[in-house]
Amino acid sequence: MEILKVSAGSNPKSVAGALAAVIRETSCAEIQAVGAGAVNQSIKAIAIARGYVAPNGINLICVPAFSEIEIDGEERTAIRFIVQPR
Repeated sequence: MEILKVSAGSNPKSVAGALAAVIRETSCAEIQAVGAGAVNQSIKAIAIARGYVAPNGINLICVPAFSEIEIDGEERTAIRFIVQPR
């Protein structure tokens, strides 16, 4: 499964384009976000990506989950969005 890492400074349209491309290729993707700003950009990207793939008859759903990751030797809690077609 392809993991797209999103930060607070990520452009939602760019992330949405990457997400739509991954969904078309593999039909499943994962977005990883750490922090409120990154989660905000991720949700925007998922909403935009739904519009990108809808003309192809694809309806996206996302399942949020918590995940423990290591950044610079430090444990952090990330939110992962598993995105797949319904």
